[in-house]
Amino acid sequence: MDNPGRDAAGKLGAHAFSSEAPGQRSIADVLKDVVGNIQDLIRSEFRLAKVEMKEEGRKAMVASALFAAAGLLIFYAFGFLFLTAVYALSIALPAWLSALIVAVILGICGMIALSTGRGRWKQVHAPRQTAQTLKEDVTWTKEQAKL
Repeated sequence: MDNPGRDAAGKLGAHAFSSEAPGQRSIADVLKDVVGNIQDLIRSEFRLAKVEMKEEGRKAMVASALFAAAGLLIFYAFGFLFLTAVYALSIALPAWLSALIVAVILGICGMIALSTGRGRWKQVHAPRQTAQTLKEDVTWTKEQAKL
């Protein structure tokens, strides 16, 4: 126990025991704290942006998969419509009617997938929270620079 005052302060931090009067810190200490706070803010912003981008990326992947499914189903619907036209023009048999039914069902499924994909796509946003906190951080940094 070289310094009982410092030992008594425990884990209160570097400023718990100081020979300086309360509220009077050196400029170097203040700058060190400001730089440390700015570094912490930047790290936090990057972590927040990473989390937000993952969330929005997942939404974009689901919407993209639904768009792909819609495109494939609509492609097959057109294929069956063409097959229907071929059957209808060649001979009016029940085969063309069954092909038409399949084409209509695939077309309806494609439109449902397209509509759902469009709705999901509208839910994908830029990282709003990160942009807002960055603005707050810039304002805070400007205020700290004025001191």
